[in-house]
Amino acid sequence: MWIKICANTNLADAQLAVDLGADAVGFVFAPSKRQVTPEQVAHITPHLPPHIERVGVFPTLPAEEIAHQAQQSGLTAVQLHGGVNLALLQRLHDLLQGQIKIIQTVHWQVDASGPSATSVGQQLKEIAKQGIARRILIDSKIGNAGGGTGIPFDWAAARTVFTAAGKGLELIVAGGLRPGNVAEAIHGLAPWGVDVTSGVEATPGRKSPEKIAAFIKAARESE
Repeated sequence: MWIKICANTNLADAQLAVDLGADAVGFVFAPSKRQVTPEQVAHITPHLPPHIERVGVFPTLPAEEIAHQAQQSGLTAVQLHGGVNLALLQRLHDLLQGQIKIIQTVHWQVDASGPSATSVGQQLKEIAKQGIARRILIDSKIGNAGGGTGIPFDWAAARTVFTAAGKGLELIVAGGLRPGNVAEAIHGLAPWGVDVTSGVEATPGRKSPEKIAAFIKAARESE
């Protein structure tokens, strides 16, 4: 089970996640109360073990700007969080040349009048057909707020979507995860990985050691 502790804003929290057994730490470059700059992250990443993935979460920006910030920050992966843009994926793939991985976020609208399952399933098919981004993070979206909402999407409706995605994609569950429900998400969806932000925070942008430890323990024991 791949575990990412996202939205770190300082070295102490990132190191804490590493010490407690996370596989990846995330940094939010998109507008957010947890937003950081490339300069801030560049002072954090050199202190992390080489095996730990360092993921930057980006809004829709020109591919050249994303690639520059990723390299400046010492990232090993970029997570595109501004919606599925196949042209951006292709351009970024060409620029990064496999040196930095790409994770594509697909948003599950939890406050829409109709189900989001059909839309998510279609986007997964389009991404899989393009063959660039194998890792897909499914995150809850409420209105214009995507990420860090603390609200899960419809896991029951998502079971069919996850099953239909097949083995070609590595699906990551995000949105509303916390120590008390991550096992349920893993048992119900059998994802490749899980991603958490607000569920392991003491306050926005500051992590709770107890919550991170409990989250990782619950996730590992659910494998």
